[in-house]
Amino acid sequence: MPQTLALLCSFMLCHPLIAGAAEFPEKPVRIVIPFPAGAAADTAMRVVARKMSDQWRQPVVIDNRPGAHGFQAVSSAPADGYTLLMGAGSGMVTAPLLSSKLTYNPSRDFVPVGRVVVNVPILTTHPSLQVRTVQELIELARKNPGGLNYSTSGNGSPGHLSMEMFQAATGTRMVQIPYKGGGPAVNELAGGHVQLGINAVPSVAAHIKAGKLVPLAVASAKRSRAFPQVPTMAEAGLKDFEYDIWYALFAPTGTPAEAVQKISKVLRASLADAEVTASLVAQGAEPAPTTPQELGRFIQEDTARWAKLVKDRNLKLD
Repeated sequence: MPQTLALLCSFMLCHPLIAGAAEFPEKPVRIVIPFPAGAAADTAMRVVARKMSDQWRQPVVIDNRPGAHGFQAVSSAPADGYTLLMGAGSGMVTAPLLSSKLTYNPSRDFVPVGRVVVNVPILTTHPSLQVRTVQELIELARKNPGGLNYSTSGNGSPGHLSMEMFQAATGTRMVQIPYKGGGPAVNELAGGHVQLGINAVPSVAAHIKAGKLVPLAVASAKRSRAFPQVPTMAEAGLKDFEYDIWYALFAPTGTPAEAVQKISKVLRASLADAEVTASLVAQGAEPAPTTPQELGRFIQEDTARWAKLVKDRNLKLD
């Protein structure tokens, strides 16, 4: 019996993942965000990370690494559950469809952990355009093909693709004015240098409240809790127009399934917390928890939908 116990102890010491599985995490967890500090993804994840830290009784460190560097930092990290990526639909789904030159491969380099939040996209115009409804905008755009312009945070960004979707759905043609980032794109719109755009609610909420932008419709299936008076695209007459800007946690490929499940469970519990929900809603974000399996299926469906739009509109970044 003592010999058997000794062998068992020796086996467990040689397999730390098994020996320490019940205690995960035993050290700080790092979440890499491929967006700058203060971006919508960053502010939302910091709220959730604080609650995850409370549950784990371990620090959850936010590491802002904008762009491809963020993806690379996680894909090359040890696959032990201690380094995670907060990926967005733009980086995990649409970027691979638009470019063959990415330095990372989402399906090869990462495994799903769970969705975190969705930011409701909202179509707004500058007051000088003098339209108050989606139908008025469509009529004006049809009368002036190529005469209206919209700002985006760059080619292939959510604002760009959602406006491509809008044009396809309405038979209109407008001109994209791409900027280097969401901040400049929104500021130029609020300043009247461009006429319209679709942006996440947190990015334009202050401008709407100040009367600098006119909200026409949200692109989500339900109205935004931040602006309940604004109709959905479906209510405005575009029944097949639905789009959410989503963010989710991913781990490096090879991360033990048990660790992934434990992280996902704590993430979902954190998103269910009333204070976390209230804080996220105040930002204009909506908690959107999923299991790893649900997130995987969601990404497959999202990829198929955007692949069709990219092909139909002949969109590419290369």
